[in-house]
Amino acid sequence: MAALYDWLARHAEALDQSEALANEVLPALAAHGCFRSGVPLASGGAAGQYGDVRDAILGIADIARHSVTAAFVYWGQRSFIEYLLQSPNTALRERLLPALLDGTLAGATGLSNAMKFLSGMEPLSVHATPAQDGWTLKGKLAWITNLRPPHFVAAAAVAPVNGEAPFVAMFSSEGAGVQRSGNLQLIALRGSNTAAVQLDAVRASPQDIIAPQAPEWLARVRPAFLGMQCGMSIGLASAALDKAAQVAASGRGQLSDNIASAQHALAALTQQLLDGVADGRFVTAAPAMFKLRIAMADLVQQAVSLELQAKGGHAYLMQEEDGFARRWRESAFIPVITPSITQLQAALAKHAAATQ
Repeated sequence: MAALYDWLARHAEALDQSEALANEVLPALAAHGCFRSGVPLASGGAAGQYGDVRDAILGIADIARHSVTAAFVYWGQRSFIEYLLQSPNTALRERLLPALLDGTLAGATGLSNAMKFLSGMEPLSVHATPAQDGWTLKGKLAWITNLRPPHFVAAAAVAPVNGEAPFVAMFSSEGAGVQRSGNLQLIALRGSNTAAVQLDAVRASPQDIIAPQAPEWLARVRPAFLGMQCGMSIGLASAALDKAAQVAASGRGQLSDNIASAQHALAALTQQLLDGVADGRFVTAAPAMFKLRIAMADLVQQAVSLELQAKGGHAYLMQEEDGFARRWRESAFIPVITPSITQLQAALAKHAAATQ
């Protein structure tokens, strides 16, 4: 992985502020086997510490220490892989998985809207009309990451217009009626191939169905979705705290206790996350996972603030720039990635009111 770390170190700023290297991120991660983390060996995965999605969570955290843009791409690709691993559609898995694992095909999660739908935050934005031997899809997904041209696949939760149960379908960039926007003009993470997709009479056959019953399947896959998302918080907070500790040790020792406390809190939250994903408790106890995600986002803000305090005015000197400004911009993304902290807080309030 040393070569990958070196590549990320050299290009982290460009990945954050430019689209120039956007199409190089996926191959770079794939070349080092990143997408095989947590995938069963029988499906082309790599042996890891745990042998399940926890390896992917830690893998994303490891990359996020160097570049949240790259970690964001990792999350998108590995989330789509997880959807296939948890899908009853074995033929679809066998057809797409090899190219997703080796990075020759980009996979986009597309299920942020679905996860909000599952928690009662918003309706599904893609609808399906019955057609001969399948469906036609129509709608818009406003924000999807890892839409690497020219070839990508993405997932969408779909509400049938005839009132049948929502389902999760896959669509391809080659499909008629799939329209990708230009990359969104973000203030950071610009090398992540993040764009919107419009679906207009897009064909979905039974072979394209990831899950025929969306609510039950989404609840089962949500811990992996949010868990890997939390990997970005873990890695970014860890990087900022390490920098803060390094600087504080040489001159601002009064911050050392606060930095150490934050590091211990991060380790504890990470372990809670890994344990909950492993034992399945988050499938039925979603509020507990929402609280973890919120706590990790708060810790990211605390971490970059401690890095700023440790560096003082030096953090504002261009000649002493060592990634702080990038980490500050990256940290602003953590609270708004879907589902956002505000949306999670609203879901928790709704749950609390319902249980009183």
